[in-house]
Amino acid sequence: SGPNDPRSALCATARARAMAPTMERVRGGAWLRRAAVLGGVLAPRVACLYLPGVAPIEYPEGGRVELKVNKLVSVKTQLPYGYYTLPYCQPAQIQDSVENLGELLVGDMIENSPYEIEMLRNTSCKVLCKKSLSDQDTEKFKSMIQDEYFVNWLVDNLPAATTYTRADTAQPLTYMNGFPVGVERAGRFYVYNHVKLALKYHASPYDYEGYRIVGFEVEPRSMVQAVRAEAVGITAICTEGIAEPLFDLDAQKEITYTYDVVWTESSQRWASRWDKYLKMTSSQIHWFSILNSLMIMLFLSGMVAIILLRTLYRDITKYNELATSEEAAEETGWKLVHGDVFRKPKHSKLLAVSVGSGVQILGMSVVTLVFALCGILSPAHRGALLQSMMLLFTFMGVFAGYTMARFYKLFGGDDWKTATLLLAFLYPGIFFGVFFVLNLFIWGQKSSGAVPFSTMFALVVLWFGISVPLVFLGSYFGFRRDPMPLPVRTNQIPRQIPAQPWFIKPAFTCLIGGILPFGSIFTELFFIMSSIWQHQFY
Repeated sequence: SGPNDPRSALCATARARAMAPTMERVRGGAWLRRAAVLGGVLAPRVACLYLPGVAPIEYPEGGRVELKVNKLVSVKTQLPYGYYTLPYCQPAQIQDSVENLGELLVGDMIENSPYEIEMLRNTSCKVLCKKSLSDQDTEKFKSMIQDEYFVNWLVDNLPAATTYTRADTAQPLTYMNGFPVGVERAGRFYVYNHVKLALKYHASPYDYEGYRIVGFEVEPRSMVQAVRAEAVGITAICTEGIAEPLFDLDAQKEITYTYDVVWTESSQRWASRWDKYLKMTSSQIHWFSILNSLMIMLFLSGMVAIILLRTLYRDITKYNELATSEEAAEETGWKLVHGDVFRKPKHSKLLAVSVGSGVQILGMSVVTLVFALCGILSPAHRGALLQSMMLLFTFMGVFAGYTMARFYKLFGGDDWKTATLLLAFLYPGIFFGVFFVLNLFIWGQKSSGAVPFSTMFALVVLWFGISVPLVFLGSYFGFRRDPMPLPVRTNQIPRQIPAQPWFIKPAFTCLIGGILPFGSIFTELFFIMSSIWQHQFY
């Protein structure tokens, strides 16, 4: 930024304010002078701090705005494909823009495009290219249209949104991510070969120079353009209206791609430009989800409290009654099982491994939620959520090993090497094996969702190179600690358990015990899964 940039003045003011209290304490000694120098160095950096990847970009008038293309996605097949799988116009050299591990795992294929967009320069019916359609190209288009594939574009890290309205009602606008490849009507297939790029910008001369992009909407159309060759190249005339001819795949052997660019000033600020994407689905039903969860939680808490109070009150009353020596020596009620509660279970090693893996997943989830609440994992960082979860799960291996060792030592286990190896390889190995087999099937379909083998190798390196050593490190510290003390003594002879009715069997009790917790989350879980399946932001 130049000397007349308002941001420079703001940074200078913040720097002076940050240094003022430091300079007042310089008289205290030499170490305060060093602190003052350090504060002067760090003050401009603190005042002008942006989180990585979220710094706004100011475009000058006439500056080039790059449009990038992403994968083609479908709700019906869930198999993404590269944008240039279809016979679209290609640039002279295709360049990939995938930035992190998370984007590779979700199958993103971000590439450049030949669209020419300049800030504040409107264009109408500009020809992108003209291509011949072979029978194979036509069949590709038909297959994609039948499977309801959507095109995804990006401008200034904003995904393209399509606006939907209903003519018979006064409902507000609905935004959907991307736009369809084409449409099928009465057995005929029509391709959207003309797009209107509606771009919105925000300007604030007192805060920054240039213009910031705050909106990106696409209006796709299917039409047959009137094309003519001139000295400057190919020009086209685009007719819009009800009587315009649609581009029928079966009736055309050549396709012309054209586009319009329309810039509109918006009062929306850059910081809130993602709001429309986060409101793609109605949020009113979420109140029912929250009320449903609260009611079930209150019901569960009240039911448990009543059972505990009734049981304890009855037993305490019986213990407080005047009893003979024989009655006092006899244990009744819940005291009958106090000597068997902490008895070593049959599969203590597997239980300790499961608890350790659960702690690993719990730690990953808690830290991920904290990062998400701080805005670090916003949708503007494509792939950041999945990448953060992978890395956090890897580094949480030290806590998993420590927890497993503490529980395994509590149960009196001594085969700590086998237990640690099970923790490091059992559950991660199962999930990695399923993931690898599914990836082979996706690779066989030639989908962009197939993870490259180089990325698979990176995952193996994270697993064997970081996660496994951390699990052994946590297990080492856990086994060095003394066993956890038990609050009661365990009987040497197990107590005989009488025959139980069918409704107290483990399978039935687990099923019934899981219904109510599932009922408290199923509504919100439905929205989460729907957003993932429909490629929406949640």
